[in-house]
Amino acid sequence: LAVAETAGMFFSGPDVRYGSNYNQSTGETAADVLADYKAEFGEAPAAPFWAHSYDATTLLLDAIAAASYEDGGALIVDRAGVREHLNGVTGYSGLIGTMACDAYGDCSSSKITVIQNIDTADYEASTANVVYEYAPLGATQVGDIAAGAALPGTGVELTMCRANWASAYIQSEMVRQILQQAGYSVTDPSLIELGPSNAYTAMAEGTCDLWANSWYPGHFSWYENELSDGSIVGDHVEAVPGLFQDSGVQGFLVTKTWAEANNISTIDQINRDPDLYLQLDTDGDGKGEILGCPESWTCDDIIENQIAFGNGTEPWDNLVETKADYDAMFAEMVNRVNNGDPGIIYTWSPASYLTVLVPGDNVLWLSVEAVLDDSNPLGKEGGENHQQEGGFTAFGADMCTQPCQLGWSAADIQVSANTSTLDANPFMRRLLPLVKPSILDLSFLQVDQTDGDGSEAHIVELASSWMADNADIVAGWIAEAAG
Repeated sequence: LAVAETAGMFFSGPDVRYGSNYNQSTGETAADVLADYKAEFGEAPAAPFWAHSYDATTLLLDAIAAASYEDGGALIVDRAGVREHLNGVTGYSGLIGTMACDAYGDCSSSKITVIQNIDTADYEASTANVVYEYAPLGATQVGDIAAGAALPGTGVELTMCRANWASAYIQSEMVRQILQQAGYSVTDPSLIELGPSNAYTAMAEGTCDLWANSWYPGHFSWYENELSDGSIVGDHVEAVPGLFQDSGVQGFLVTKTWAEANNISTIDQINRDPDLYLQLDTDGDGKGEILGCPESWTCDDIIENQIAFGNGTEPWDNLVETKADYDAMFAEMVNRVNNGDPGIIYTWSPASYLTVLVPGDNVLWLSVEAVLDDSNPLGKEGGENHQQEGGFTAFGADMCTQPCQLGWSAADIQVSANTSTLDANPFMRRLLPLVKPSILDLSFLQVDQTDGDGSEAHIVELASSWMADNADIVAGWIAEAAG
């Protein structure tokens, strides 16, 4: 701030003029560090970020010490161990306040102050000129500086799991980072990746506390799963309002050129006409194939019930669902569409799949004559929850065969959590329903995910970028939940 060229500029950073925070490795306070700096260089530091650098250095040295060993007189530093140590840092008392580190090992405090340097000759005049203060969860004023209150999630450890489909990854990481910002210590959801059946059982048994990948009402079918003690999943797990309500548009896509050339309006029409359904028969069994879902995804069971239900009086008995790896089936459908060959595939949004198979461009949403009700024609456990209410009808003729009826309701994509965990953490119970990111934001992030390198680090980076761009919104959710 003593540099003349900085007059009139704005600076962001921690203000350490108040309090007695110290570095836990050295025991030095901010004043000690400042004195050391002046003794060595003959002047006070002019840069506003010196405290950040000091804390980062001591955190890194701690991590190196924890992840190194001596071998024959040589110091061996395990770089993966350094990252693992940094990933686990939380509640670190540094110069800039209590700090935590994210999955990249980037460490920060929740407190930030922006000042305007109005007079390079008068340090106090400038540093007292605070123009912005940020400390989540109800700051208290200490002079001009905002001192953050204790985070409500501090000291609480949560185990998070996620779904085993790629479009679930980013929203899982977003929810994790929001909970971390509220003070919770949350495990990496990629460490427990499950299909829905196993996920709901895991939450009911306490193996994981929550996930952010429920698709309701379909996933309510898993609430009927029986546990070893005779209780059912629904006794221990609950759906949490919020996240992406009425946002999971889903249904069947059909090759556009084939549908238009044959004046196809519904899947029921295909089922009645051997000239059509036999064109979808690739294995010679006399039945046309719908490229559906992997086993245990829930949608696989729903499609089977839809086939048995048909239009309510006439089943789709000339069609059968193919269950396989979804990305492999999607690649097969892309090949068919690119070659102008007939094909039907189940898909959903938000997902980057719809940037490759684009309704109105190379595919159309395929209508059904009737929407599956709660009759559960195959008698599947929890199958009454496969009903699709009124379906989805909002697409025009440019995107959907007419009259448009996808036969699937727009799902509520929500967090589900262990009820005991929510009861023990009333702040989290209040916070999660407030978390409602933009579905458009998520769609763009999923496109970036598809264009990326497929690494977990990229998932974390994309979620972190969303957190940075929406910091005020996230802070508002946390503040509102804190009451």
